[in-house]
Amino acid sequence: MKKLAFALAAVAGLGLASSAQAQGIRFGVKAGANLSNLTGNLNNQDIYKNKFGFVGGVMLNVGLIDKVLSLQPEVLFSQKGFKYADNTFTVLGNTNRFSGNSTYNYIDVPVLLKVRAAGLFFEAGPQYSYLLNVRDNASYTVNGSNVSSSAANQNLDNVRRNEIGYAAGLGYEASNGFLIDVRYNGSFTDFAKDGYNGSNQDLRNARNSVFQASIGYLLSSK
Repeated sequence: MKKLAFALAAVAGLGLASSAQAQGIRFGVKAGANLSNLTGNLNNQDIYKNKFGFVGGVMLNVGLIDKVLSLQPEVLFSQKGFKYADNTFTVLGNTNRFSGNSTYNYIDVPVLLKVRAAGLFFEAGPQYSYLLNVRDNASYTVNGSNVSSSAANQNLDNVRRNEIGYAAGLGYEASNGFLIDVRYNGSFTDFAKDGYNGSNQDLRNARNSVFQASIGYLLSSK
């Protein structure tokens, strides 16, 4: 039985390989923007606001069924995170404002199954992400004038740098290889490790939530 299963797997693998060779392998690049925030069982959801960030990288489209089905792994630099809601108050007629944000810089590796129909496509699949660093920025202004600001990288000892998630979206690819797509990235992994005792306890239950829009270009297969 094991030999039969191995033989069937080998035949299936050879079939996929020959299909990919027949349909072509295409290299591409893409870039766009993320709209990210935290999701999960958060005690102070109102203080977390959406944050824009950059996303961009390379992709490899492996044809499986001509102009219908392909497999597309990507390697992307992706900025996630959130903004803190502004804290504004007045003292002796002066308007004081505290603002800040946290930027999570990741390498994302989605592996997407892509289904096409007349240029339109649907894509979905698992995604592995590795956290490079977290940068916190804060500023304090009075009557619009900057009083103080700070920027520092966060210690990563108590956070999970490896993340397992998923991506799914829609898009359109023109006949010349230019494409546009929108997708959602979700996570199955909590941001903080078990036993996290940092100042922001919400991170114990927080996960990344990202809406993404990008444009790209796939080279023609040889």
